[in-house]
Amino acid sequence: MTNLTELDLQNLRHLILGCETNHCKMQEYSKTAQDPKVQQFFQKSAQSAMQTKQQLMQFLQ
Repeated sequence: MTNLTELDLQNLRHLILGCETNHCKMQEYSKTAQDPKVQQFFQKSAQSAMQTKQQLMQFLQ
């Protein structure tokens, strides 16, 4: 793996925090959704955001 620059690390941090924010929001939206299809959509979106976060975290290992 190539060395990451300070700018790369800052960008990764912003992306990871954005994914974490999206995950939390989607979970909250799914809890308040009345329609099961909408609830499922938000749950899948939350899961996707968490998977993306985990993939980005691998760059820091």
